[in-house]
Amino acid sequence: MTTMGRNKFYMKMKDNELAYIAGLFDGEGSIHIKRAPEKKKKHKGRGHRISNSMRISMEITMTDQSVLIWVHEILGCGTLTKKPRKGRRVDGTKYLMQYRWRCTFRDAFYVCCLLFPYAHTKLFKIQEVINHYTKGDHKIMNEKVVNLQDYRELMSIE
Repeated sequence: MTTMGRNKFYMKMKDNELAYIAGLFDGEGSIHIKRAPEKKKKHKGRGHRISNSMRISMEITMTDQSVLIWVHEILGCGTLTKKPRKGRRVDGTKYLMQYRWRCTFRDAFYVCCLLFPYAHTKLFKIQEVINHYTKGDHKIMNEKVVNLQDYRELMSIE
């Protein structure tokens, strides 16, 4: 059982729920990481400044809305939206409505920390997000201080 503090309340997640979500994310999800310079407004004075920014988002898209509602309730973060499809299939039938659960930035970091022990296919991208926010330092996760490198060695994950 995992207890996580999020949005000033504590939620209890079972390990099998997190493992299921990690498997669902491995199969149906994606992580987008974009590094690029961006124009940002200066804090003082006129003009703009150039900032090296990193855009991080993760999402799961599927046609079964009830599963994504459950994911949203269990994780307690992100947004759930409709993703309508235009056009028709080759046989003339309409596409099914797709639903998307999506989270960005620190919420994505929070979810990556939860899914890290159970992920396989997306493990490299999950590690990239975690490393971006931790920079190899010790961080608090599940109310314990964790060094991700030590955890990887302990679990024999390369």
